[in-house]
Amino acid sequence: MLDLVRGKAEFDGCLSSLQSTESDIEEAFFSLQPKAPALLAMVQGEAVGIATYYSIYSTFIAKPGIWLDDLFVYPQFRGNSVGEALLSELCVLAQETGCGRIDWIVSTDNDRGRSFYERSGAQIFEEVRHARLDDRAIDAIVERTHTQEMNSTSG
Repeated sequence: MLDLVRGKAEFDGCLSSLQSTESDIEEAFFSLQPKAPALLAMVQGEAVGIATYYSIYSTFIAKPGIWLDDLFVYPQFRGNSVGEALLSELCVLAQETGCGRIDWIVSTDNDRGRSFYERSGAQIFEEVRHARLDDRAIDAIVERTHTQEMNSTSG
């Protein structure tokens, strides 16, 4: 599974940011309390595609949803309905659990992916921007908040 995650990071052009190890993957997906589920696409006993996801909730539609974190298929297996099978299984899971939608991000330069998603019936919203707080930014906000709380209680 780590090889698929590595393939996704390489495809996204951010291989240098990949920090996951085999033990991280084992803990995240195969432990007694997994952090997230994953779907694996197998062809003749070989893992060739992956979809990792987790639950979200939409206050706008008052229903749960699924966040598709990663959808990746090895290049040599693209065009063979592997991506469709993963997305279809995710839709079955969404329907079975009463989800109102499935959300994800697709890169603006991933023309093949965008075309695949649009053929599948997805809407792509061009006007939204992906935002992220990494661990350093999280730490800085917590530290700033903690410092402000300390200053307000000591003064």
